[in-house]
Amino acid sequence: MPHKVGDMKIEPKTDLSAGLIRKIKAMILFVIIGLVVSGITAFPILTELEIANTTISRFELTGQLPTWVKQVFTGVKETHSKYPFIAYGTDWLAFAHLVIAVAFIGPFRDPVRNIWVIEFGIIACVGIFPLAFVAGEVREIPMFWRFIDCSFGLVGGMVLWQCYLWIKQLEKIRPYQPS
Repeated sequence: MPHKVGDMKIEPKTDLSAGLIRKIKAMILFVIIGLVVSGITAFPILTELEIANTTISRFELTGQLPTWVKQVFTGVKETHSKYPFIAYGTDWLAFAHLVIAVAFIGPFRDPVRNIWVIEFGIIACVGIFPLAFVAGEVREIPMFWRFIDCSFGLVGGMVLWQCYLWIKQLEKIRPYQPS
C-alpha cells in the first residue's frame, strides 16, 4: 500500500529494495576496493618490503612481526637479485586479484542475477583457511602470519555472507527476470 511523502507516492517494496540495493552495492564496493588494493600492492613487493625494513631498522622495532618482515625482505631481495623472473609469480597474483575484482562488477550492477559471484567469493574466503594452515605449515610461515592471512578470509566472508543474505531478501521483492 503506497504512502505519500510530500507530492511523491512511495511504494513500500520499492523503498525497501532501494535500501537493500544501496547496502549491497556498498558491501560489493568494499570487496572490489579491497581486491584492487591487494592486487596493486602485490606488484611493487620488493619496494614495499624495503620501506618496511628501513622503518623497522630506523625505529629499532623488535618482536615477531619485525623479525618476520626482515626475513621476508631478505628472501625477496636475494631472490630478485639472483632470479628476477620469480617475481613474475607475484605479478600474476596481483593480476588475479584485479581480475576477481572485475568479476564483482556483475553483482554490483545486478545483484540478483549475479549472486553466483557472491557465492564464488564466499567459497574463496573459506578456502583461505585450509590454504593458510596447510601451505603455511609446509612453507614455514609463522602462525601469527597465518592468522593475519585468515583475517582476510574472515572479514571478506562476513561481508559477502551479509551481502548474500541481502540479495536473497531483494530476490523475494524483485525476482530475477531474464531478458
